Amino acid sequence: MPAKNHLSPEQKEKLLKTLKESENPYIRERILILLLMNDGKTYQEVSGFLGIAYPTVAYWAVHGDPDNLDSLKDGRAEGNFRKATKIYEELLLKVVEKEPWEYGYEFGRWTARRLAEHLEKETGIKLSGSQVSRIFQKKNYVYIWAKYSLENKQNPEKRKIFKEKLAEYIKIAKFAPEKLQLWFWDESGFSLRVIRRKAWGKKGSRKKVTGQRSRGRVNVMGGLRYTDKKRVNYFIKKGNADTFYESLKLLNEIVKKEWVEQGNKLEEFEKKGQKILIILDNASFHKRKDILGKIESESPNIRLEFLPAYSPDYNLIELVWHSAKEYIAHKTFESVEELENLLNKLLNEGELIIKWERKLKNKGNAVYSI
Repeated sequence: MPAKNHLSPEQKEKLLKTLKESENPYIRERILILLLMNDGKTYQEVSGFLGIAYPTVAYWAVHGDPDNLDSLKDGRAEGNFRKATKIYEELLLKVVEKEPWEYGYEFGRWTARRLAEHLEKETGIKLSGSQVSRIFQKKNYVYIWAKYSLENKQNPEKRKIFKEKLAEYIKIAKFAPEKLQLWFWDESGFSLRVIRRKAWGKKGSRKKVTGQRSRGRVNVMGGLRYTDKKRVNYFIKKGNADTFYESLKLLNEIVKKEWVEQGNKLEEFEKKGQKILIILDNASFHKRKDILGKIESESPNIRLEFLPAYSPDYNLIELVWHSAKEYIAHKTFESVEELENLLNKLLNEGELIIKWERKLKNKGNAVYSI
């Protein structure tokens, strides 16, 4: 930390002159740091007096050179960092109204950072995502969820009945796990072009979401056990009856293995083992008669409970999909293999942290996080 009265009279005079003349608030702030340190103030006192972070004070107290005022400039001022021009702002508002794929990008929605990177290529002006966000705010834009709802297609009475039934299943799974395991099942796709329903738009209106898909996509089929939130996910080429059947067979084997590891006899699993109740949607391949027959005969412990129509909010695994997509939303991938490797770590190796208590809007309804 610089000592009290470390500045020479010439240095102090030079700093005071620049403090009066400079229009840059950051330069003036950094000069004040040096002057206050010269008066014998501590980092903590300067931080409190100027209302800035302690590390910021410490950095500029050491790196600010009173003999070289260019040292007080932000490193971003070098090269192509500039303030936004009128032309920049006009181009920004033009670009945000178009889809990223129109400019050759593989992601599905603009974020402030992505816009900043694109505009830098177009204009040579380098701004941060937060600076772009402030431009939008001044232009009366907001970052909100696009409109997409299933509520007008739902049957309230059927949903009410199912909710009561689900509550009973949960009660049994909690207090009699030796009798019932409750699993939530679904399929989801993860695209190289991440589809995000949150987008920049003029305040008072919302963009409509198109259903575009990427040229690269990873499909996942899997389940989530309610009691311990155990996840079992399989990467598949396509969601169909055959992959559904094979995945359920693998799930049945996992539960059977757990049963044996608890000291039970393998041959008694079908008679004495837990029933595996699977909550899933009404996809046509989930209900193909020959597949249902094979599941019943080969995996008698499995029971399927279908959701009411248009009710993904009762499927707890939606929180898993949402959390994973939220995690990768701002990442870019060079290949499908790279995306799949990350998803395997998130979904199967426990690296994805999920806030189960959060309220998540899913297609018009908050996911029933029970």
